[in-house]
Amino acid sequence: MKLADTGLTAQDIKDKVNKYMIETYERFDFLAETAKDQYIYDEKGEKYLDFYAGIAVNSAGSCNEKVVAAAVEQTKELMHTFNYPYTIPQALLAEKVCTTIGMDKIFFQNSGTEANEAMIKMARKYGIEKYGPNRYHIVTAKMGFHGRTFGAMSATGQPGNGCQVGFGPMTYGFSYAPYNDLQAFKDACTENTIAIMIEPVQGEGGVHPATYEFMTGLREFCDEKGMLLLIDEVQTGWCRTGNVMSYMNYGIKPDIVSMAKALGGGMPIGAICAKEEVAKAFSAGSHGTTFGGHPVSCAAALAQVNELLDRNLAGNAKKMGSYIAEKLKELPHVKEVRGQGLLVGVEFDDEINSVDVKHECLHRHLLLTAIGDHIIRMVPPLIIDEKDCDEAVEIIRASIETLEKL
Repeated sequence: MKLADTGLTAQDIKDKVNKYMIETYERFDFLAETAKDQYIYDEKGEKYLDFYAGIAVNSAGSCNEKVVAAAVEQTKELMHTFNYPYTIPQALLAEKVCTTIGMDKIFFQNSGTEANEAMIKMARKYGIEKYGPNRYHIVTAKMGFHGRTFGAMSATGQPGNGCQVGFGPMTYGFSYAPYNDLQAFKDACTENTIAIMIEPVQGEGGVHPATYEFMTGLREFCDEKGMLLLIDEVQTGWCRTGNVMSYMNYGIKPDIVSMAKALGGGMPIGAICAKEEVAKAFSAGSHGTTFGGHPVSCAAALAQVNELLDRNLAGNAKKMGSYIAEKLKELPHVKEVRGQGLLVGVEFDDEINSVDVKHECLHRHLLLTAIGDHIIRMVPPLIIDEKDCDEAVEIIRASIETLEKL
């Protein structure tokens, strides 16, 4: 929908949002009207270089032509049905995802937090059915992030902070251990622990990649203790980290993996994939969803996955991630650049505030986000090239220089 078609002004739209919507977001003060590839355009046609990509969603570019065409064509045939009939897009996507990442079974959801809820439920049900009523405990990482529904929020290792504040008691059965500390994770497990749940790169926690020793050690420990390894790839999955899934960078395989964001190419979808033995924990009536596996979302996701794979966007993510990281290290006040592929974090010294950098970049039409007071995070479309990286780095440099003068 174009602003010109409504008879309204951009300020009218902002006023309606302020009047009618429950706001939990710090809004960027511009109207996003259209988007294409690595750019978002406002109602005046001015473009913004999008290094946020809908929070790691538009990995094959905004409004990718093949993804759009697949979604549009599917709406003409079957827009929605319940999950009792077989549907073509769901079947084809299930096969594509499972065979691509080497997992046995898939269950579709609508979002990342729902995928993580399903992963938690499956692990607990598996543990209770196989070992007894007390085998439901799960260990997750401090400063991790798994979503905002109660189970996923409780799994988020930020007690007393962030998304847990003000909501009362969390769901019990979770413990937290320091990220990248293998011994601490082992110590946090008890005879009632059924799973360890981890992000291969902590995104909301400050863009911290897991070490090879940590991830392989967790896999070995879970095997030794008869526990499950749950990997949250909601943000890292589907080519962002230089491989199809981030866990492939470590040469391991999870028992259950969650995914969302980039899978749908802009359409809402989430999923978990599991090994066959573990997947048997879900039987008729044990879990369900109205919109999960939605025909239009599945059709779009199938086109998205094909684009990511056919264009080797994992390879481009690895190449451009290394390229921009080296450029960012040259900027003033940068303490550390870290990440994996095109999930990039920049930590500044105490003289530079990351929220101020975010706003200065917005003024210069670069979109990125801030984590805390000193870290910015970038998750651009995986189609970007060196020119886009150079432009982003120069905008960040100009923003830092402006802040130095204040």
